[in-house]
Amino acid sequence: MIIRADSLTPKPWKNGGGVTREIAAGPRGTSLDAFAWRLSLADVASDGAFSCFAGVDRVLVLLDGAGMRLTEADGRVHTLDAPLASARFAGETPIHATLIEGPTRDFNVMVRRDRARATVHVRRGSCSPDARHDLTFIFCVRGSIDIKADGDTRHKLETGDTLRLDRAAALRCEASDVTTWLHIGIDDL
Repeated sequence: MIIRADSLTPKPWKNGGGVTREIAAGPRGTSLDAFAWRLSLADVASDGAFSCFAGVDRVLVLLDGAGMRLTEADGRVHTLDAPLASARFAGETPIHATLIEGPTRDFNVMVRRDRARATVHVRRGSCSPDARHDLTFIFCVRGSIDIKADGDTRHKLETGDTLRLDRAAALRCEASDVTTWLHIGIDDL
């Protein structure tokens, strides 16, 4: 199933510091308090505290903008200052984000650690990534990707599009060397 970039609905954050666009969450129709896994895009407009998600492991990948510094309560700092830089952290960790030079756009992966595991890989160009996951997602950061899955099924993604594959057996992604994309694997526990 392809999730097109223009189908994502922006929703403002409660604190007014940004906007989120949910790409997918599971199980289907689940609330923000009950998901097992969730993928989303966030447009961060100002400095501020991250929302607390107890029991959730998070991966944040910088897509656009000069970046941000994520400062944990114990002083540990994650600096995302280049496109595709990433940070992994526990959702219950108090974190304050400071924008480096203006707004950013970020890709978020969240999994409840007692229900699922996630892997996130940044890719460039063509390859055959591991598809042996309960769910595999391909998110096209820049450029376009031609994807062949499970034999002859073909898909084409443009910038901002996401492909969801349930238990794919084989996967081949064809793209130019300047195309960047994310490969996300989700596995139930």
